[in-house]
Amino acid sequence: MEITSTMVKELRTKTGAGMMDCKEALAAVDGDFEKAIDFLRKKGLSAATKRSSKAAKDGTVASYIHMGGRIGVMVEINCETDFVAKTDDFQTMARDIAMHIAASNPLCVHPDEIAEDALEREKEIYRSQLRDEKKPEKIWDKIIEGKLKKYYEDVCLVEQKFVKNQDITIGTLINNMIAKTGENVIIRRFSRFQLGEEIKQ
Repeated sequence: MEITSTMVKELRTKTGAGMMDCKEALAAVDGDFEKAIDFLRKKGLSAATKRSSKAAKDGTVASYIHMGGRIGVMVEINCETDFVAKTDDFQTMARDIAMHIAASNPLCVHPDEIAEDALEREKEIYRSQLRDEKKPEKIWDKIIEGKLKKYYEDVCLVEQKFVKNQDITIGTLINNMIAKTGENVIIRRFSRFQLGEEIKQ
């Protein structure tokens, strides 16, 4: 099957992957769009797994100011070399993630950063809801697992859908950069400031 530039462009828009990667994915699965997306995800995850043990000590601190100075974000994103850190693609991704944080207000970067007591509080809320709905106890664990997944998608940066492309998560955006650069890339930390918000002690 002939892989057209329109097909490649559409896949790139949906996944955020590079043009050559999209072309390779479509060719590998005879133009099947859904299989091409899976192909790219596996490739990105495979690259991410291989690179995750490499030290990411370079990178950039990106910032974003929104609504005439009412919301401000700083985010540190690390990679392995100064060369990759200074590329337009890396800098653009860092600014996009800062803008995403301003818009989506995540609580943390990864699910494992959520405090155990906060997680237990969430689970207790779910149990109370299930009790009120008179759901059988034997299915509570499965339902709670699904609700927690949704909770992570709401509050954890890497699990959130990217505001500029709802077809991918921030985690996928990072994995695509890993696949593209061949370097380990991680979001180290972020701070989000909103004018007039209560300061937590």
